[in-house]
Amino acid sequence: MNSPIKRPTIREVAAEAGVSKSLVSLVFSSPQSVSEKRRNKVLKAAEKLGYAPNFLARSLAADSGTFIAILVADLHNPLFAEIADQIRIRLEKEGRYYFITSAMIRNQAGLPFLDKQTLKSIIDLRPESLLVIGSIPKIELLESLPKKLPIIIASGIPTGISRASTVRTNEEIGLRLVIDHLVEFGHKNIVHLAGSKPGVAKDRINGYEKAMRENGLESFIRVVHSKSDDENSGYEGMWKLIKSDNPPTAIACFNDLHAIGAQAATIEAGIEISIVGYDNTYLSGLNQISLTSVDPGNREIADKCADLLLQDEFVQNKLHFATPTLVTRASTKRISK
Repeated sequence: MNSPIKRPTIREVAAEAGVSKSLVSLVFSSPQSVSEKRRNKVLKAAEKLGYAPNFLARSLAADSGTFIAILVADLHNPLFAEIADQIRIRLEKEGRYYFITSAMIRNQAGLPFLDKQTLKSIIDLRPESLLVIGSIPKIELLESLPKKLPIIIASGIPTGISRASTVRTNEEIGLRLVIDHLVEFGHKNIVHLAGSKPGVAKDRINGYEKAMRENGLESFIRVVHSKSDDENSGYEGMWKLIKSDNPPTAIACFNDLHAIGAQAATIEAGIEISIVGYDNTYLSGLNQISLTSVDPGNREIADKCADLLLQDEFVQNKLHFATPTLVTRASTKRISK
């Protein structure tokens, strides 16, 4: 029978590096407080011995948390994955520990809902702060968390929770860029395929309607609502429009996934409708898709969230807007005269 593998201890790392055990502990709990030279010495010794600290155990034993909890609304959405990756790079660079998981599971109908058990498990581990990426249903449940726990919402709207600070795109500017672009290409009959998330979806609807009015297109305002924010909803929404008595010449979609589904419907129908997405995920840049899309300022959002997570004092209930830009590709075309 094989003997269990013995894990190296903090004492052995200290001996290997020729430093005190307390210094090794400080390197892994508060690396910014240790000089780079001494920190590197400890890290090299730890790497040589294969030592990895149990930050979850330390968090449970400490008076305050020692890691950052990251809840991602939907791991299937590339937008949230991109933001999470950028934040993780910053946290790794600063030597900070984090735990990332999905906040959502799907029911038998395929609709997402908050996984309360996951949320409870994260909170039981006593994180130092909580980052939520995207919009989750019943987010107001977070209001019951300990008051001292900082909460940051990235690319979502914390409806029902007053203490969170939010970093997101400016929806109004984003939709104005979309509508102005389509109008410049000669389009008037422009429909908005709306999302299912109450806060963000409402803001994008408002942005679409305001931009249409500013371009004198009040009579063309039309919104199609979706039950979810995936490709299937985009596909179904587009087919509904194609079969209607007045198919649009252009469609402004809630996100890239909607837009990709809408593209599939137009290809099947053999018709040409200009399509614009939102989020400018890596999918939109693929040659086969070539989707015009709003870049919500993902890098700016991720950098600001990382700044908030790393700062010494957290300020609650602040809203930070990122500036969106429009990336034009082959999915939008001028109307032939």
